[in-house]
Amino acid sequence: MKSSNRHPFIERDIHVQPTLSGLLKGKTFAVKDVFSVRGHTNSAGNPDWLRTHEIATRHAKVIEQLLDKGAELQGMTLTDELMFSLSGENIHYVTPLNPLAPGRIPGGSSSGSASAVASGFVDFALGTDTAGSVRIPAAYCGIIGFRPSHGAVALEGVIPLAPSFDTVGWMARDTETLLHVGKVLLSSKTASPRFSRVLFDQEAWAMTEPGYLETMTHHLHRLENLFPCEWMTVASEGLPTWVSSFRTVQGYEIWREHSNWIQQTQPDFDPAIKERFDWASSIQQADYIQQSIKKNQIQQAVQELLGEDTILILPTAPGPAPFPGEDGHYRSRILQLGCIAGLAGLPQITLPLGQLDGCPIGLSILAGRGQDLKLLEWSHELFQEYLQPICIQ
Repeated sequence: MKSSNRHPFIERDIHVQPTLSGLLKGKTFAVKDVFSVRGHTNSAGNPDWLRTHEIATRHAKVIEQLLDKGAELQGMTLTDELMFSLSGENIHYVTPLNPLAPGRIPGGSSSGSASAVASGFVDFALGTDTAGSVRIPAAYCGIIGFRPSHGAVALEGVIPLAPSFDTVGWMARDTETLLHVGKVLLSSKTASPRFSRVLFDQEAWAMTEPGYLETMTHHLHRLENLFPCEWMTVASEGLPTWVSSFRTVQGYEIWREHSNWIQQTQPDFDPAIKERFDWASSIQQADYIQQSIKKNQIQQAVQELLGEDTILILPTAPGPAPFPGEDGHYRSRILQLGCIAGLAGLPQITLPLGQLDGCPIGLSILAGRGQDLKLLEWSHELFQEYLQPICIQ
């Protein structure tokens, strides 16, 4: 049954029982409508995609992993068209409700997954994160979201967007559930010594809305009392330069992935989505190669900065969720904040540690590449002991 109201599901009656028992026994989850589920045809947020693609014959690998550990699949969630947005608004289906900020957008493109978790329909949900599509809706909806290191979680059976950046992320209302999902899905489980240094990026905090930093000051001071901390600038050339590299590589790969289908099908896109695909089609291979080299340089520099013992603290978004149609003034800053993890392939967790204008705002913690499980464990232990998330339980 297709969605007809503002609930977060495009297919609510998908139910898949666990295949085995394990760490996630008794937990329920939903998945974004880009993950293959046997017997289901994905829409990727667009009716023409649904019309022109086949029914899946098997589950995505990550779904199989979760079912094997006792979790039960309960629903397929809405997404922005072909994952190429950060708003959560969809002209073909609906915009899922943001239950902690009614009247405001849920964020995208994993909008339905965030809404399903925040509304209490499921214990956790899977999304994909390329430019911030798990991190942003999690922050807007007042839940906890995690984007893993690039390549750390299997992508088999997931519709791609830009393979150099695509990740499978997940969201929950508590850090323990988030950690348990990580223990199931993460391919690398090696733990190294705990984090011992904290960095705050000045440029990132300077781009937030008035009141954002003040709201988070208490938490930042707690961290400063627990660890050696330093305020610094991660992007020596500035984040606008970094996001230019990100957008060029991402856009070129997006067009390479989807140009044949778009040219053959001529799908009905939201005008804003169509404009992005048109722009992506104009990127030249020489620019892509140049910016790919820059991406590799950034990745190396950031990894050297963080190593295995340092974390970086950022605002997840410039402010709380905007109202429908008003996210344009955020988009550039969102991409600048999100491109650090994207370019460097880093794990990032966002926690709902404050409110602004009565709406949730998120604090993000990034760690070195491959430090995923340690970041999840550290966040669970430290933030439960010292900080008080606002997320609903």
